[in-house]
Amino acid sequence: MQMKRVVITGLGAITPIGKNTKEYWKNLLNGVSGANKITRFDASKFKTQFACEIKDYNPLDYFDRKEARKLDRFSQYGLIATEEAIKDAKLDFSKLDTNRIGVIFSSGIGGFETFEKEVIDYTKNNFNPRFNPFFITKIISNGLSGLISINHGLHGINYCPVTACASSTQSIIQAFNYIRLGKADIIVSGGSEAPITETSIGGFNAMKAMSTNNENYSSASRPFDTNRDGFVVGEGAGALIIESLESAIKRDAKIYAEIVGGGESSDAYHITGTHPEGLGAYLAMKSGIQEANIKPEKIDYLNAHATSTGLGDLSEIKAIEKLFASSLDKLQISASKSMTGHLLGGTGAIEAISTCLSVNTDFIPPTINTNKVDENIPKELNLSLNEKSSKVINYALSNSFGFGGHCAALILKKYVG
Repeated sequence: MQMKRVVITGLGAITPIGKNTKEYWKNLLNGVSGANKITRFDASKFKTQFACEIKDYNPLDYFDRKEARKLDRFSQYGLIATEEAIKDAKLDFSKLDTNRIGVIFSSGIGGFETFEKEVIDYTKNNFNPRFNPFFITKIISNGLSGLISINHGLHGINYCPVTACASSTQSIIQAFNYIRLGKADIIVSGGSEAPITETSIGGFNAMKAMSTNNENYSSASRPFDTNRDGFVVGEGAGALIIESLESAIKRDAKIYAEIVGGGESSDAYHITGTHPEGLGAYLAMKSGIQEANIKPEKIDYLNAHATSTGLGDLSEIKAIEKLFASSLDKLQISASKSMTGHLLGGTGAIEAISTCLSVNTDFIPPTINTNKVDENIPKELNLSLNEKSSKVINYALSNSFGFGGHCAALILKKYVG
């Protein structure tokens, strides 16, 4: 069977450092930190009092009041990013076979904010069960993929992979697989998350997973740094239009990059901790590279998962050391979570977007806040510290790993007609 070539033709993003793709990319390249004091609730009682919130967000800038009330914040973000991606791709669904257009869109947690509010209201009302009629539809993770399909009349494949922080990368990989097998022409893919809530902050604090560097919050997300003390939670969404090359050419669509591989694996080690030697990460990256039919030394740039946790960063580096042993000095790495924080189920999507733009423009965003590199990291590794850089990027890899041991690696190639 002849596999179809698959390309990316549209991008949309709403992030802590930009409410559209253009702003997001500009601020990534300029090394802007998205961290700030939490404004959504009084965080003074928590060990962590900061996060990467979307700045000056008002749902009424995007939705009418009635519609906004029906949507959890994670769905709002996802719909906003999707509209931008569809517009960017210049898709006119009235001229296309919508039976061949699908949606694979993720959220790791779903409507966390809605769930928290409804349960708190329930207890405050003496356990009187007067729940919002939209409670269930607002919290389910797959609700967003359904809404995208409903809003645009898309009758193709529609579902929501949920694999914690690997969710949206796996959504993109599954979109790639469906299209190259000829089961769809176009798929709207990506992920969204809105986890900056009291219960989320409290829960991650209890796990001792988040940074508590409240005095230096703007530089608290510091991947690879010897003084890193945990991740910084972020929020937002990324959407990509994934399309067969045949369809894109027929539409005369602009093409950002080609998807040539997607590796998936499991650490099979611990529910929250990554394998000490990065076994799952190694297997996912190796599988993706093999599927792309290239050698590891062909990868010019690697967008690391790099959440700024002590064990997580090192396990990924060990996997990279093993797989790229013969080309470590040629490989360039960066960690965009140093700027955006960790968007959990949405992070793979916005990082796929930045990796796509790196391939398209030959620019690599910096890793910020890393002042003293962990002594366990090989000195020959180029971690793109502090300043953007320029490099011809023919192949790039983007990593995402999630609680449960889920590992995913996406391989992008510079498009050549």
